[in-house]
Amino acid sequence: MKKIVASFVIFVCLFCLFCIGSCYAANTTGEIISNETKSKLVEIKDQELQSMEDYKEAYGSDSYGLVAYILNKVRIYSLPFGILGIAISAIYQYVIGIRHLESHYKGFNTMIAVITLMVICQVLPLVFAIIVKGWRG
Repeated sequence: MKKIVASFVIFVCLFCLFCIGSCYAANTTGEIISNETKSKLVEIKDQELQSMEDYKEAYGSDSYGLVAYILNKVRIYSLPFGILGIAISAIYQYVIGIRHLESHYKGFNTMIAVITLMVICQVLPLVFAIIVKGWRG
C-alpha cells in the first residue's frame, strides 16, 4: 500500500512540474506580467498611497496616520477571517462535537475567542480615533 501511495505522489509531482513548464513555455512574449496587469498594480499602489496620505493629513502626524491606516485595514480584513473562524468553530462544536465532547468544548472556546478578537478588531480603530483626535490636544 505504501508503494502505491508513494508512486501516486511522485506521479502527481511530475505532472505538476510538466504543467508548470508547459504553461511557462506557452508565454511567447517573454513577459511574466502583462502591461495591463502592471498598469492595474500601479493604479492600486497609487490609490493606497493616496489613502495613506489622507490619513496622515487627517491625523496631523506621520506615525498617527500610519497607525490609523493599518488599523483600518485590520478592521476591514477581520470580518472575513472572523466569519471563517466562527464557521470552523461551529463545525467543531455542532458537527464533530456530537460524538466527541472534547471537540464540543474546543469549538465553543474557539468561537468565544474568535468573536472576542473580531469585536476588538472592529472597535480598536474607533477607540484610537477618539483618543488621538479628542484627547491629544
